[in-house]
Amino acid sequence: MAAIDDSRPIFIQIAELVESEIVAGTMAEESQVPSTNEFAAYYRINPATAAKGVNLLVESGILYKKRGIGMFVATGAREQLMANRRSAFQSQFVQPLAREARKLGINAEQLAGMIHESLTAEASEGSVL
Repeated sequence: MAAIDDSRPIFIQIAELVESEIVAGTMAEESQVPSTNEFAAYYRINPATAAKGVNLLVESGILYKKRGIGMFVATGAREQLMANRRSAFQSQFVQPLAREARKLGINAEQLAGMIHESLTAEASEGSVL
């Protein structure tokens, strides 16, 4: 698991860590996730803080509770998270990139070529796309 930092609320970081594990396939659908006490012990945080992060994911349908057993990854959670991240990617990265490209006089074909070149270079370096 990744480290927690002080730049953002810890409960949000806990939720994001679980989301990232689901997207990466480390936490499979229908698999049990660590308990809030396990998160609290591992990150040395208050169990209530860990629970708040996990509950965000329950509210959004990513996790569900099995009474007396624990939290589990919901069926379809990975695809839901991927769709959310694709949408966020468009607004957080692609739109600002396109605006900056226009300012610099880079047309769509040139920009596509730059992106293709970058993706190809990443792939040849052994990175997973």
